[in-house]
Amino acid sequence: MSTEAPATLAAWLRTRSDEQLGALLAARPDVARPAPADVVALAGRLAVPVSVDRALDELDAGTLQVLDVVLLAPTDGLAPDELIAALPEVPDDVLAGALEALTTRALLWGDDVLHAPDPVRRAVRHPAGLGRRAVDLRVQLPADLPAAVAELAPEERAVLEKLAGDRPVGHLPDSPDGGSTPARRLLQRGLLARIDALNVELPREIGLLLRGNHPYGRPRRRPAPGVVTRDPQVVDRQAAGAALEGVGRIGELLALLEEEPAGLLRSGGVGVRDQKRLAKALKVPEPDAAWLLELAFAAGLLDVGGPHRDEWLPTRAYDVWREQDLADRWALLAAGWLDGVRLPSLVGVRDLAGKAANALSPDLVRHTAPAIRRSALRVLAEQPAGSGLAAEDLTALLRWRTPRRSDRLAPVPDMLAEAARLGVLVSGVLSTAGRGLLAGGEDGAAGGMRRLMPEPVDHVLAQPDLSLIAPGPLVAELADTLAVVADVESSGGATVFRVSDGSVRRALDAGWSATDLHDFFAKASRTPVPQALDYLIDDVARQHGRLRVGAIESYVRSDDHGLLSQVQGDRRTASAELRRLAPGVLVSALGADEVLTVLREAGYAPAGEHPGGAVLTRPPARPRAAGRRTGSEAHPAPRALNPDDLAATVREIRAGDAALAARRGEAVRQVPGVTTASTLELLSRAVREGVPVWLGYVDAQGSGSQRVVQPVSLAGGFLSGYDERRGENRTFAVHRITSVALVEGEAPEGSGG
Repeated sequence: MSTEAPATLAAWLRTRSDEQLGALLAARPDVARPAPADVVALAGRLAVPVSVDRALDELDAGTLQVLDVVLLAPTDGLAPDELIAALPEVPDDVLAGALEALTTRALLWGDDVLHAPDPVRRAVRHPAGLGRRAVDLRVQLPADLPAAVAELAPEERAVLEKLAGDRPVGHLPDSPDGGSTPARRLLQRGLLARIDALNVELPREIGLLLRGNHPYGRPRRRPAPGVVTRDPQVVDRQAAGAALEGVGRIGELLALLEEEPAGLLRSGGVGVRDQKRLAKALKVPEPDAAWLLELAFAAGLLDVGGPHRDEWLPTRAYDVWREQDLADRWALLAAGWLDGVRLPSLVGVRDLAGKAANALSPDLVRHTAPAIRRSALRVLAEQPAGSGLAAEDLTALLRWRTPRRSDRLAPVPDMLAEAARLGVLVSGVLSTAGRGLLAGGEDGAAGGMRRLMPEPVDHVLAQPDLSLIAPGPLVAELADTLAVVADVESSGGATVFRVSDGSVRRALDAGWSATDLHDFFAKASRTPVPQALDYLIDDVARQHGRLRVGAIESYVRSDDHGLLSQVQGDRRTASAELRRLAPGVLVSALGADEVLTVLREAGYAPAGEHPGGAVLTRPPARPRAAGRRTGSEAHPAPRALNPDDLAATVREIRAGDAALAARRGEAVRQVPGVTTASTLELLSRAVREGVPVWLGYVDAQGSGSQRVVQPVSLAGGFLSGYDERRGENRTFAVHRITSVALVEGEAPEGSGG
């Protein structure tokens, strides 16, 4: 048996155990599907630049520093003991863990000598923050480099030391007076290399000289952030309060948009005017209104609709959401936020052209947002219950854990503030529902919040000042009715509604009678209905309908001729263009709806009527947008590889590799379409002994594939068995099998057919 060291990555992969190959596929799942045909195919996938970048992005700063040592080695390959000696200040267990992570992901390969694949070298542009060698930059360095550096002026040396830090590339500044700058003088001396018209790079040799005893930089140790502790029960109670507030606000917002949709801007999003209107109606600052719009959209409760798809409307999902219990309603909002690809914090931020981003604008889309949110919450979830981290400490830890993604972490503080507004976390500590959201999605979030939410109530408390106090969240039917007959004055744990002339008129316009209103308040209130409320209803009802509006385009009629004269002479009704047609009748060229609006705004209480004279009621319209799946739900993540999947994939790779070796040993190719005796013999043996086989197979369309099959029977020219790749029983025509090999326990044999 040869003990020669493997010469290639593929050869090294063949020496790995099944457990080690399974760990590789688990660490880099993008190379596992579909299953590689053999080890050579696996090595090819591991070299794909996108896969290499993804694997490197998941490494922490300490592991990347270990990789840098190998990349900066003067020769191709570095012995493990040399690597350990290069980082004397790094603990042995940290080095061992870093090497394990790198070799498990095949970012380094080899046993006695560690090698970095060429795609990895290309992916790491500046290992250890050092520039390229002078020869690669085509720069002729001074013969006595230490002396040349020692002679530099302080401002010139400062430029070199800055570039010798984490980034060796810098901008070449222009002198304000047209004179020479330190960077330009260094360029002239050959101590910097020009890489384009505006940028320069520090040669690696100078960076190493300036770093002295730390050529790879200071050890990149894991930050030790200060831990924040709070009582878990207090955290959960405060989270429930935030959740209740959020659910209530979203309900109010969508009710407003149901009554008066917001317009869709030509560039997308909601206009500033609509945002101001919603903020005023909700009694919140404009940024809060933008946040609520974004949250409703992320949860799929708000979308573009209307006859011409030019309005922002509640979706059909909103009707289902309103009927759910509070925990489920909150869970939908939280899950939508977690998986949303938009950054609400960018609303109002100006771009390079000075244009501010609108709420719901396409400019707010960032496809990395879900991954950033999850990575931040995972760090918090690693802390015990009741413990957490401050925003700045969490950001610093994330920068260490994923340094190659550090430029994407700017939104983290805003994301944490959003999570706090939702009740996912409180003061940097994950709530129980927040942990459930991260571990179990929508169902986990609802389970963690359900025990904390109050039960909906079916009553209000009527007060003498014409206010109605809801001592908790209302059942959907009562909330709908109160939205017609009263206005929200303040929301929170106990919502306060106000009954006014306008709200009573709104109810009468919707078809309610005075008797209906008296009966409703008597049933809905647990306290006696105050006389002031009864008087208000009767007074407004007496005035309601004294004016009747129809269509001429429209007319206004009344038995009170004096009232008509007052209306016609009122300057506030001039825009209605009213003129007297006959005693008791005014007509207008405007439509009935427009005349009704003008008269109501002028303080009158008109009622619409049918051509036959009956009072025309206005049933509440419920426009809806169709809605769509938003966030990462529109692009679900691939199913994770479980142990059975990994084991089956490893078997396929081993079998394909064995078959590849067998095919290489064949001197003559078999004739396609002719089943050889060796093929039938091998298949029969596999069925008899229950041994899996590796098949090369061509389907009816001529497409070739390889798969591992657990054979069951061989009869009539067909092989029946369980296809491990597809996870189902299949039947294969024997004459379409191009090659076959036993998977376990036997040397492979190849045949064509």
